[in-house]
Amino acid sequence: MHTIMVMGGGFVLLVVFLLAARFMGDGSSAALAVAAKWFIPAWFIGAGINMAVGVIKAGYSVAEELPIFLMIFAVPAVVAGLLWWKFGR
Repeated sequence: MHTIMVMGGGFVLLVVFLLAARFMGDGSSAALAVAAKWFIPAWFIGAGINMAVGVIKAGYSVAEELPIFLMIFAVPAVVAGLLWWKFGR
């Protein structure tokens, strides 16, 4: 359940990035592409923090947390990559 909630948080963050590009930028497709591009490293850091909490506080090993980190990072990042590709054309 925690994994789904964290991934959902990633999608919420992606929407925040896209809305910020829409309202603070010029609202063009290029601005949305830039927002999706900048989301990916921000989400990598967020997913990494989640992994660190799992290792430090919950007591999981890095080997146990790494596959979860990859899934938590990859799903929203792939969606952002597709948006970056779509809006960047």
